[in-house]
Amino acid sequence: MSSVAKVAVVTGAGTGVGRSTTISLLREGYSVVLAGRRKEPLESTVNEAGYEDSRTLVFPTDVGNPDSVRALFTQTRETFGRLDLLFNNAGISAPSVPLEEITYEQWKRVVDVNLTGAFLCTQEAFKIMKDQNPRGGRIINNGSISAHVPRPFSSPYTSTKHAITGLTRSTSLDGRAYDIACGQIDIGNAATEMTARIRDGIIQANGETAVEPSMDVENAANAVVHMAGLPLAANILFMTVMATKMPFVGRG
Repeated sequence: MSSVAKVAVVTGAGTGVGRSTTISLLREGYSVVLAGRRKEPLESTVNEAGYEDSRTLVFPTDVGNPDSVRALFTQTRETFGRLDLLFNNAGISAPSVPLEEITYEQWKRVVDVNLTGAFLCTQEAFKIMKDQNPRGGRIINNGSISAHVPRPFSSPYTSTKHAITGLTRSTSLDGRAYDIACGQIDIGNAATEMTARIRDGIIQANGETAVEPSMDVENAANAVVHMAGLPLAANILFMTVMATKMPFVGRG
């Protein structure tokens, strides 16, 4: 890190991968804007990190709402003057039920948060990064193993994560002109609140229920920090970090 702190926005910073990544970025010297739907988990992340100082800004945000996202990035620029990193991490899933039982409202909510939210944040990040001095920055999207293969009964979540891959590629291409790098991290079975059920047994492709291995969430956070730390002349376009023995490669 340089002597001048780089500035990051992390969405979904109150729990799971977002919380762990925020703490890791703070330890690396970043100033971090913590975005999420609820203020209390965001403040808890700051307390856990132990950096309740001028390098943190808690900003409750609904990433699916354009006005809310615009306010987030306006406040980021007003507080820190620039933006070096956006980690598009916020995500939700729908109930694990057959595709034909998913309601329109459940589908739309997942799309609004996982896909539209990432798009809106990317738009606002572009506006800052292309005009700041020094120009440019980095955007990292949380894709998930579901960007490659689905779990049973996960059509909304899997669809949005496949779409994130398209957004990553388009962002990487369109960002070239402005020195904006974009990459995607696909995380498999990091131990978080969202993945707690895999440790109790989760349905497999053959209909059976099985306990799946998981890994410490800090492994995912450290991977994000590594991607973020590259010079803008280099980019990790896609990275998969996963529990070694989880059922991803192979048949079944």
